[in-house]
This record gives sequence, structure tokens and C-alpha cells, in this order.
Amino acid sequence: MRVLIAVLLFLTASCAISPSAETPATSKSVDLLITNGRIIDGTGNNWVEGDVAVFGGKIVAVGNLKGFTAARSIDAGRRIVAPGFIDTHAHIEFGVFDKPTADNYVQDGVTTVITGNCGGSADSIREFFAKLDATKTSINVATLVGHNTVRRLAMGLANRPASPGEQQSMESLVEQGMKDGAVGLSTGLIYLPGMYSNTDEVVGLAKAARKLNGIYASHIRNEGNKVAEAINEAIDIGKQAHIPVQVSHFKVSGNANWGRSKETLAIVEQARRDGFDVTIDQYPYTASSTNLGVLLPDWALEGGTAATNKRINDAVERKKIISEIIDSARRSKRPDFGYAVVAYHAANPALSGKSISQISQLRGRAATMEQEVETILDLMLAGGAQMVYHGMNEDDVRLIMKYPFAMIGADGGVQSGRGVPHPRSYGTNARVLGKYVREEQLVTLEDAIRRMTSLAAQKFQLKDRGLLREGFAADIVIFDEKTVADRATFENPHQFSVGFQAVIVNGQVVVENGQHTGARPGRSLKGPGYIAAR
Repeated sequence: MRVLIAVLLFLTASCAISPSAETPATSKSVDLLITNGRIIDGTGNNWVEGDVAVFGGKIVAVGNLKGFTAARSIDAGRRIVAPGFIDTHAHIEFGVFDKPTADNYVQDGVTTVITGNCGGSADSIREFFAKLDATKTSINVATLVGHNTVRRLAMGLANRPASPGEQQSMESLVEQGMKDGAVGLSTGLIYLPGMYSNTDEVVGLAKAARKLNGIYASHIRNEGNKVAEAINEAIDIGKQAHIPVQVSHFKVSGNANWGRSKETLAIVEQARRDGFDVTIDQYPYTASSTNLGVLLPDWALEGGTAATNKRINDAVERKKIISEIIDSARRSKRPDFGYAVVAYHAANPALSGKSISQISQLRGRAATMEQEVETILDLMLAGGAQMVYHGMNEDDVRLIMKYPFAMIGADGGVQSGRGVPHPRSYGTNARVLGKYVREEQLVTLEDAIRRMTSLAAQKFQLKDRGLLREGFAADIVIFDEKTVADRATFENPHQFSVGFQAVIVNGQVVVENGQHTGARPGRSLKGPGYIAAR
């Protein structure tokens, strides 16, 4: 098989350089020429003046290209020309088919997203990619295979250890997902049904992903009071499975844990010094976003929505649920549930943007934690809600932002204007460049771009992305580093970022002067297991 692959690669390369076909190297006639730019190539090196030539969706030359002619030229006007940004942590499995132009991503400079995070991926990676390529999107998409997904397929939502047969079934599903093109395994150990798994189960699945050169990306088991133990578990899984580790949306949550980023970053750095490939990603905000159900104890969620609602409606179990929610809040030193804000509640969209405390008061309830938990349970019975949780500290965000192996991932989805979602889906990259690079000078521009591009491409094995180099895919962003900024806020999130002159995906201009062109040149990006399987 290795010999066959080598021969195919040789033949492909031979065809690509066949003298019978005119190439840009000989004709200097290209599809697109970007001139007069300050090029930051994604390596972390300083910017240099130059031009970029694109032909057939690939970068064919970088430098002084005055002898080139092009079907189309863009004068960068000495703005920054950089590789398109790679969002390492996305959830676009459904939204991208509703809105394949993915405006909120590309207008923030994003050309590629990694989806399938937090343990949740498409049931079939092969079918997902086929549908994606048939739909045609404006962004490139790679995916992980989700632990919660394969556990649900193998054993439903049961709160118990996997049997040997179920473990084998899950490992086979992970291996198939890798062969279908996934870049690794993800876990979401606070979500159904992965919350019921033990470490050994995940190690087995990580080993299955490792067989095909995947990575392990984890929404760890706890980001609050037990965050250190949870990070150590993720690293231990990596050690046992001999697999690279990515700790997702790295943070410390809850007032009681503010300031612990020094401790948690030290754990990651020690693992790296010990020779283990551990990296992290981050979004530049002090609020997270997930569903309302995470406030309930794990046992109350077993079996899914119908089973949970039955427990809420049982007087004895309801009392126990209320007690445990309050106890958890108090351990995190939360005085009330004002930090929890509804992003979208399908049963009553008018509640979007209001906190649990506000909703509880609107319903005539006393301003006590007990009464606010009653409101939480009412919302759960009405279908649950997507939430924004204001639970982090800006000093921790800044310290994590300075860490050189922290990538950028919005932890968002494709937005269509519904509700009051977290602004990270619109403004993550522009916020890093505007607030933390230009205004606060926590990170240099070159290093921020390295973490948004080549570091992410290296980690997720996107071999021809993340650098402005000859032969690489022409995913390119042109922006003004003096004006780039996020406009999305928690109160008014549906606002695109500003400062981007152009965003180019696979050689086609998708955003020009702040407007989406309608182009949809994105494609699925397969992982190393896909190539190995063939």
C-alpha cells in the first residue's frame, strides 16, 4: 500500500509539472495578484513588503512580482496580507447547511473551521463531508469525530460504564470516522452521554484515533472548582494513548477560581517540558455559552429530555435537583443566577437577552436562589435554552492570551440573526487583533497571526494551509491592523467585524470591502486517516 501511495504521489507531482502544460512559473500569468502588501506569512516572522500570486486556487509566488500579469489584481495598499484564519473550535454541523455563506466567519477573516468539537460530531463523517461538498460553502471545514456521538450510537444515553462489546463498537466507529476524514477525536465530558464515561473508556477511543494519526481535543470534565484535575485527566489520556492533546476553550470559571490560570497554564507547560504535545485554544471573552442543562446534576440528565422532565416533575427528585444546583453555585461563590443569560429560548424568544434573575423577577418570584432555580427548571420543562454564562475574569483571559501555544477558536456556529447569541461567533479574531494586539499590546501582531494560522494548521494536520508559501492553498486575508475591530457585543451581537479589505478562500474572493461576494469555494478538508485508508 505504501508503495502504491508513493507511486500515485509521484505521478500526481509529475502531471503537475508536465512541460506540456503552461504554468505560472513560465508564463507569469495568474488568476489573482495581490500587490503592495505587508506580508505576514504565518510563521511568526516580521512582515515584509511584497506581492502574492494565485493560480488554480494555489499560491504560486510570493515576493516582488512586478513581472506578473493577472486576470484580477487587488492593491493591498500596504495593509497586512496574511494566511486566512483557522478557527480551531467550531460547531457548524447544522448551521452551515442553513447558511452556507457563513458570513459571520468569513467577515471575521476565517477561511477554515474545525468542527465536531466538545464530543459532538455528525453521526457519519463520510455523509457529512459529502453533503458539505454538495452544498458548497464559503469556508473550508475539517472535523473531529465526537465521543458523545459514538457513545450515543453504541449505547444510547445510559449512565454506566461501557461493556467490552460496546467499547469495541465505539472504537470501531472512531476508526471509521478517521478513515472517512476526521482529524481526531473530541470529547465533551460535561455533556450527555460522555459525562458518564471513565478515563479508560476515553483512552481506548483515543488509541483508535491515534492509529490513523489523529489528535485528542477535549472539553474537559470540569472548568471550575476541579479544573486542575480535569486538565490532568486530558493530559493523562494523551500520555496513555500517545496522542497529541488539545485542551478546548481553556478557561477557569466561577468567582472562586478567578486567578487560577497561573496554576492551569503551569500544568500545560510542565507537560510540554516533559515531552508531551499539549496545546490549548481560547476565545477572547469573559463569558462562555452552552445549554441550560449544564446547571443540572449529571444524574438528572440521564436518558435525555423526557427522562429529565420526569425527574423535574417528581416532587422528591425536584427537591434534590434544586439542592444540588444551589450547592454547586455556592461552591463557586455565585450569589445568584444573574450571570446566566438566555441566548435563545424557542418557547419564548422574547426572553433572549434576559438573565435568570430577571426572568424570575418578571414571573413574580422572590430574589432568592431557590426561586431562581425554580425558574431554571421551568425553562427546562419548556424545552431548555441556549445560554451565555458570565463566569470568567479578564485577568485570566489576558494571561491565557499571552501563552504562546494558545490558538484562537470562537466556540461558535454559523449565525443567521436569531436570538441574542454570544458575540464570539462574529468577532473573535478581530477582537484579538484590535483589543489584545493593538490596544493592550499583550501579543505581537506576527505572533497572533501565527497562532491563528500555522500553529492551528500544524496541530490539526492541515498540510497545505496556514502559511503564505508557494504550493499552499490560497486562503488569504487582507486587513488594516490600525482599524480592525469587533463590533459584536453581548447586547447587540449580530454585527460583523470591520477592517477587512478582502478574504480569499481557495483562490476566490469571498469578502471584498466588507461585503460578501456570494462566492462559495470552500471544501471539506480530510485528515491523515483518509489518505492512509486509501
